[in-house]
Amino acid sequence: MNGVEIDQAVSELFQQPFDAAEFPYQFLAAFDRNETTLKPLRSRITNRSDITDGVLQRGHVHIAVAPDGKVDATIAALRDTPRTAPTMF
Repeated sequence: MNGVEIDQAVSELFQQPFDAAEFPYQFLAAFDRNETTLKPLRSRITNRSDITDGVLQRGHVHIAVAPDGKVDATIAALRDTPRTAPTMF
């Protein structure tokens, strides 16, 4: 995918109703992750996140949806977990 296609996919994602449980996977799909990648993440086979409801695709991205009023705490948790550290990739 090129930048324009990613921008369009993300824009379309943000026009849909928000589903916190599904958002990380929809976001990854917007960046051209296919179902072959997403299915094992959903089933937690390849999801290495140690954050509650987080999704970690090793070597790429660590995502967690922040509950209301918990954005700073969620960002801190993502930043501070050893699973996000570059040595884990």
